[in-house]
This record gives sequence, C-alpha cells and structure tokens, in this order.
Amino acid sequence: MKQLASSNSISWDTQLIKRHDLAGPRYTSYPTALQFDSSLSSINLLQQAKSTLQINQPLSLYFHIPFCAHVCYYCACNKVITAQRQRAQPYLDSLYQEMQYMAGHYSAGREVRQLHIGGGTPTFLSDSQIAQLMEKARQLFNLVDDQHGDFSIEIDPRECSADSLRNLRAIGFNRISIGIQDLHPQVQQAVNRVQDTGQIVQLIKQAKAEGFKSINVDLIYGLPHQSVESFSDTLAQVIEMSVDRLSVFNYAHMPDRFRPQRHIRDQDLPSPAQKLAIQQQSIIQLTEAGYVYIGMDHFAKPDDELSLAQASGQLQRNFQGYTTHADCDLVAMGVSAISKIGDLYYQNAHDLSIYTDLIEKQQQAICRGVTLTRDDKIRRDLIKELICHCYLDIDKFAAQQQLDFSQYFASELAQLEPLAKDGLLAVDHHSIQLTASGRLLVRRVCMIFDRYLPRQEQQKFSRII
Repeated sequence: MKQLASSNSISWDTQLIKRHDLAGPRYTSYPTALQFDSSLSSINLLQQAKSTLQINQPLSLYFHIPFCAHVCYYCACNKVITAQRQRAQPYLDSLYQEMQYMAGHYSAGREVRQLHIGGGTPTFLSDSQIAQLMEKARQLFNLVDDQHGDFSIEIDPRECSADSLRNLRAIGFNRISIGIQDLHPQVQQAVNRVQDTGQIVQLIKQAKAEGFKSINVDLIYGLPHQSVESFSDTLAQVIEMSVDRLSVFNYAHMPDRFRPQRHIRDQDLPSPAQKLAIQQQSIIQLTEAGYVYIGMDHFAKPDDELSLAQASGQLQRNFQGYTTHADCDLVAMGVSAISKIGDLYYQNAHDLSIYTDLIEKQQQAICRGVTLTRDDKIRRDLIKELICHCYLDIDKFAAQQQLDFSQYFASELAQLEPLAKDGLLAVDHHSIQLTASGRLLVRRVCMIFDRYLPRQEQQKFSRII
C-alpha cells in the first residue's frame, strides 16, 4: 500500500537546506522546456501529437493573455506592457483563428474538464472580451458542466470590479487566482505593484458570495524590504481572508534575464538567511492555521481537492502546477503557450508579432517542441510520483514500466546514498520515501533522475529553496 507522506509532516533543518539548495528545475514538465527543439517542423509536431493522443482522453485548455497595464518589477512571465487597451482585440482575433485550427485537430467531442486563462493580466481584457473568449471556447470545444469542470482565471485585484467578478461567474468561471504577492506598502512600492488591501478583502468576500468554488492567492517571498515580521503580517491577513489555496513562491532575482528586475536594488533584497527564515515562518504559520503543505510552495485547506487528491495518491502535476486533471491532454493557445499532447510537448512563438504573423499565415504558431522517448516517459512518471507524493513504490513502478529498477537506475540509486545519509530520504529495494526533512528538498532528489541536467546550465534555473 502506498505510504504517502503526512501532508503537514515537515521538518526544518537549516544546515541540510544550505547544503542541498542548488539551482534546479521546478519540473512542471519532464523533459523541461530547455530540451525543446526549434529545428522541428510545426506540421510534423502536430502530426506526431495527433498520432500519439488517445481519442477518449479529456482535454485541458489554456489561453495566454500577454498584456499588462503596469509592469511589476519582480515578474518573469511573458508579457506586453501597454496602456493601449485597443491592442487586445487584434490579439484575440488571432487567438480565435488558432482556436478554430486546434479544435479541428483535437476536439472531436472530447470533454474539456479544465480551462485556465493566464498571463500577463487576463483582466486587462474588457468584460465583453472575456465573455466572447469563453463563448468561442464553448462553440469550438466540448466544455463539461460547472459541477464537473474546473474553469479558472487569474485576476489582478486592481483590474477587477465587483461587476467584473459577477460577470466572470455568470459566464462560467468557477475558480479564480488572485495575485497579491505582498500586502506591505513599502514592498509594494519597491516592486511597482501598489494595491489596496481592503479592495482585496472585498473581492474575496464577493467571490465566495458569487459561488466560486475555489479561491487561490499568490504570494512571493524574497522581495525587496521584506522581513520575517512584515511577511508574517501579510500571511496573517491572508489567513484571515480564508482562501482555499495559497501559492507562496520564492522570488528568483535574475536581472540579466528579466529586464524589469533591474529596477530592484540588490541591497534591498533579504539575505539568503533572511529568505530561509521567511520561508520557515511561512510554513509554520500556514500549517498552524490548518493549511496542508502540498509541496513546492503550495498550500491548501484540508478539504480542498488538492489535499484530498494527495491523501488518496491521485495528485498530478502539469505546466499549470499541481492539479487533479493531469490525465488531460493540454491544448495551450496564445503567444508562448506550451501544450502537452500524447507523448509530445510543443510551444508557440514567444514574440507577439511573430505569433500573430504565423497565425495569419498558417493558423498555428508552433515554434519548437520535443517528442518523449521511452526513457523520458519513465523518468517523467518517476519524478511526478516524487513531486506529488514524496514516495515511490519501486515494485509497482517497475511492473508498470516493465523494467528492472535496480539495473535501470543503478547510477541514480548510488547517487541517492549520500542524500539518504543526510536524512533526506529512506531507500530500500521496495521504495523511496522522502523524510519530513526531505520534503522541502524534493527537487534536489528529482534532479538525480534528470538525465539532461548535467548538460544544462544551472544558472538557467531558480534555486530550490
């Protein structure tokens, strides 16, 4: 029987964390996007995707809206900063062309159980434009009903009025994710994201009243001027809001890669030791408030679907993070969007003008991708088990994959030994079990099974903790 790690069983060992806090992937996919090949033909990628999909497999849809009215200095997302709201409609027209094309390839009556609109700032769009987008999605794809589907949208509280929130629920959204990041005025000013706490509180109260079945809040630790005390105060206010899920992300300061981050002064950032203290306090504070530590910066209430899925061994992971719908093929549309169809990942053009030009010429904008080998699929499934459950049943896994585990992973098992001696995990012939200390360092354990990692530059990744 699968021995799942206790959701709130976390042990903080500062020395252990410092020893193993390397830069590494977040493993929303394996292989990671660094392995995507831009030399592959988009037509061939589509043909391969269609040939490997299972016709009865449900779908998950993602739409990327790149526009933001204001730049947040910490942001590493693909975005277009503009105050010109009229730029949205031409982009949507291109998106609708892509939707029409992809529906012809993948829809065929397949159920859409999950839909997410991300960005950028999706609420940059007007209420009527968002309604039009959802109408197009329903026309072209087979969305299940409200009770059985998860239909979510990211919200900037500065861009969402009470009427807008009401309209979102009316057109079919039943989950929202609200970007808060931090409630401290000095921190907000330093990252150019000033927002009113009272407005956020009212927005969440209204969302509950409107019948949204899940409310997620995004926070970031490691921002300029943050301290243990200031972030603890932010957490206390968010706990009082009683949201269903929280994502508490580690800020990765990479100004050489992300230009807006150059506005953030190094001397204003908390030190590595302070960041660790902030994270430790966050975990303590949220778990004491009753939230379950799902893993990888995510927390949820005990009765939330993520918590229940993890407890029953059903939790999954995809490009959108932890989910209960990873059995779906992910059809992602819009600039820079990444799809997972069958045994293949592919990504659209990253540049907005290139994306729109390609859509105009060929109704799709795929620019790179990768077809998974058998080894990729084996390692993907193993990493997913560790990321989601901190446990691997070796006997069951070996039977499913039809391999001799000790022979196939002989090198990796040898590399696990120092981690076992350090107390990150327990390993024998039948299982790999992360300890309470190892749960925070699950990415470090997964890196051992990543056959691409030795050839990748670690500076391309954020740090594990």
